[in-house]
Amino acid sequence: MKTAHSLAFACAVVLGIPSHSFALGIRIADQDARATARGNAFTATADNPSAIYYNAAGITQLYQDSLSQPVTLSLGGKGVATPQSTADTGVQVRAGVYAISLESKFSPANGGASFDSKHTTQAAASFYATWKPTAAPIVFGLGIYSPYGFGLQYGDDASFRNLALSGSVQYLTIHPVIAWQATSSLSLAAGPTFNYGKVNLKQGILSRHDFFQFDGEGWAVGWTASAMWRPHAMHSFGLTYRSQTDIEFDGDARTSYHSFDVATPFGPFKIPGQDTNERASAGIKFPQNVVLGYSFRPTDRWNFEVNVDWTDWDNLNDVNLRKKSGDVRLPFQWQSSLFYEFGASYRFDSGLTASLGYIYSENSVPNATFNPIVPDSNRHILSAGLGGKWRNWNYDLAYQYAHGPERTVANGTSADGAYKFDSHALSLSLGTRF
Repeated sequence: MKTAHSLAFACAVVLGIPSHSFALGIRIADQDARATARGNAFTATADNPSAIYYNAAGITQLYQDSLSQPVTLSLGGKGVATPQSTADTGVQVRAGVYAISLESKFSPANGGASFDSKHTTQAAASFYATWKPTAAPIVFGLGIYSPYGFGLQYGDDASFRNLALSGSVQYLTIHPVIAWQATSSLSLAAGPTFNYGKVNLKQGILSRHDFFQFDGEGWAVGWTASAMWRPHAMHSFGLTYRSQTDIEFDGDARTSYHSFDVATPFGPFKIPGQDTNERASAGIKFPQNVVLGYSFRPTDRWNFEVNVDWTDWDNLNDVNLRKKSGDVRLPFQWQSSLFYEFGASYRFDSGLTASLGYIYSENSVPNATFNPIVPDSNRHILSAGLGGKWRNWNYDLAYQYAHGPERTVANGTSADGAYKFDSHALSLSLGTRF
């Protein structure tokens, strides 16, 4: 039985399974409705608790009454220098959800029938909280969010089923942070990130209903650092760095296939069907990320911002899937890419704020290692939203549409063909202070 399993798996590898799997490069940059409405051009604005994700240095703005005055030092009773500032404290919280419906359309190069992914809605939630002690120029924050996630699923009759049937990733980050008002115009912040990841990857082997599947989970620690500089009331600059995180996914690899015949000079040789599990693991490098933003506020009603957001996918090269029956090298060879983000907001007399945004997202997946489970392409992303206040609450609602123009893939696999991508998303965030 072990020999039959090994032979079947060897056949699968020769046919390209699972040499192009592992669909893990799905970044979720939308972590708050106000930012989503502005095309995520929020790094130099960062004026609500979701700044913990976008630019943690911005959370000092939430307590500007106490931090707007220069902090002086006086000697205490024991000769220790202690900061003096206005006693303005309190907790601010904000929670939200980002829900998206993804669809990838495929037209085979050989002229076969076109089809698309199963159209399902997926969601990611976020939570942020900030607190400032009364006698220090610092603010503490805690964020819980999903910077990566989602996935796609195709029918079992997909022509590229030997490359991809489904793939999903769940990624949760717990992010404590401390922000320091260094001067009246400069804030700095830093903190660790504790990251949990879970993956499910599935593809066909030889015929319908057979499959190879990997399920794994793991933890990793990273860190972030950020800065906000406001040299003038009309101008603000923001910078955020997120470190690389390396997660070792430990789990199970399952191979299930029906019996089949192998032609030999002595006639057909039947390979019995199998359904087996074995322990497996794979280390995945999630990229470092740098965002630089500039905000221009010509009046107290208008806010324009532009961001350049760089993601270092170059660190995702080959992944080695390790298991007892034999390791498999999984080539990625992805390339770093940029988001160009533009946003504008206008506040009406009623206090309601309207925002518009646009993102141009560069492709990260090269033609040579393209896999339909990550149908990446250059994309245009449009967004709009409204926000306001009611009593002690603040709220924002945003809509986002993304379009990936047709991309033609030709790498000599069953993935060859033309791909189009569309998605629709809604984001809602609510916040309060107490």
